[in-house]
Amino acid sequence: MSKQKSPLLPIFVTVFLDMLGVGIIIPVIPALFFEGNEFFGPEVAREYKSILYGLLLASYPFMQFFGAPLLGMFSDRYGRKPMLTLSLTGTMLGYVLFAYAIGSGSVFLLFFSRMFPGFFGGNISIVYSAIADVSDEKSKPKNFGLVGMAFGLGFILGPTLGGIMADETVVGWFSPATPFIFTSILTFLNILLVKHYFRETLPALQKGAAAEVSEKTKPLSWGSIFNGFRNIATSFREADLRVIFTVVLLLSLGFSFYAQFFSVLLIEGFSYSEKDIGFLFGWIGVWLVFTQGFIVPRLSKVVSPKIVPMVSLLGQSIFIGLVLLPGQSFWFYIINPFIALFHGVTTPNLTTVVSMQAGADRQGEVMGINQSMLSLGQIVPPVLGGYLNTLNGNFPILVGAAVLFAGWAVYVFVFQRR
Repeated sequence: MSKQKSPLLPIFVTVFLDMLGVGIIIPVIPALFFEGNEFFGPEVAREYKSILYGLLLASYPFMQFFGAPLLGMFSDRYGRKPMLTLSLTGTMLGYVLFAYAIGSGSVFLLFFSRMFPGFFGGNISIVYSAIADVSDEKSKPKNFGLVGMAFGLGFILGPTLGGIMADETVVGWFSPATPFIFTSILTFLNILLVKHYFRETLPALQKGAAAEVSEKTKPLSWGSIFNGFRNIATSFREADLRVIFTVVLLLSLGFSFYAQFFSVLLIEGFSYSEKDIGFLFGWIGVWLVFTQGFIVPRLSKVVSPKIVPMVSLLGQSIFIGLVLLPGQSFWFYIINPFIALFHGVTTPNLTTVVSMQAGADRQGEVMGINQSMLSLGQIVPPVLGGYLNTLNGNFPILVGAAVLFAGWAVYVFVFQRR
């Protein structure tokens, strides 16, 4: 057993590349719609582009909402390795198609190339399942921390690389399509890494039961594709979960308004290029890693998880609202680290509070509901924010700050009093 290849390295690379791809998109897609480049002609109205931008951002989490439960179900039946390979293949094809869509100027293909990998983008849930397969209670925190580190590194490098590789002033043949071609090549290498170095972690298949499914394995049901809807219904049906999941939903909604429309504000209000946006988000990523790697472990030793959101949710709301005030863009390098700090401490502590609402026999179910609420919170803001942006470029971020404030109020005045 000791000579078997550890799955942790391909797991780390898989998560890193997944977040790298997400980060690369941050400076590139807003620039396609709002920087006045050749993708849209000058005759296309800003209002039309704004609504289209919101719908495009929503298309990925919308398809993931359906695809992730299905991939998770298949990974329980057929193994982590084949489903991880399938998910990565879908992601790679999505990047290739997106690059082609940029070059061809096809709006339809632009949407398809986001929806396709969205449906196959359930590799994170497979990754967490694989880590749980190979970890005991003592090693889980360390192994899940490895995933958190990969998230942070991908978020630092992704926007920076995306911004640089989309800027033709850096290298003459660079274009908005270049970051996606680069990431598709890295994803292909990741597929090879999984093929040759990732050992199957599903216990039943490790024991040579690939041909026969254990009686304990869940029956194969295509109804699992609707688990996201079932999770949301459950969260609002049970009184002991309703309030805390309302807070989770408001947190996801509010932060998504900021994350998805801050780049638009930078382009339209401060004439930021892709490279400028990439450097700023890379700076934000540094503070996210610092918060999760240094502050969170130390804070957990002295402050109860139930107390932290009482301060951090309010802090997020205030500082997201403050990004609308600066008249000079250097202030963004001062304000955004505070947003990263408050968001970085909110997420793990609020997740812990959610976990505390259920017994040991319901942890998996409750965490699944939590993920569904987070996904829902990523679908709604781009659609609504795209319309709000047609009215005023400040409105999406202003609404995000207000929604986060509402989440803080529900947590302090309703949940804590219960």
